[in-house]
Amino acid sequence: MRTVGLAVGIAVAVGGCAGRSPQPVAVVQAQDRYSDCTAIAAEIEANNQKVKELASEQGLKVGQNVAAGVAGLVVWPLLFAMDFQDSASEEVAALQSRQQYLAILAKQRCAPAPPPQAAAVRKR
Repeated sequence: MRTVGLAVGIAVAVGGCAGRSPQPVAVVQAQDRYSDCTAIAAEIEANNQKVKELASEQGLKVGQNVAAGVAGLVVWPLLFAMDFQDSASEEVAALQSRQQYLAILAKQRCAPAPPPQAAAVRKR
């Protein structure tokens, strides 16, 4: 009986560490109204890097879940180590929405200036 209680206690403790809560980025942010082309381009590049990192994290999490599921068939408390929160994919979706907004913002603010009007030459 003591062993079962210990196993349940360990399972609960390990289950609390199984995953992290998603922290999605807001689509529209306060600094957007002050951002120029350079700042927008830098944020787009940083977001692209973050998406790559989250994709790697998501792949690792799938591997961890598979390993915990297989090992959980033998040692059932390991099933509590599985992560079902899917934080990385939620954050990627939020970043994609942010990227779309930034693309619209860049199109508005970074459009090349219209060519100067040539002075009309009048023939007399």
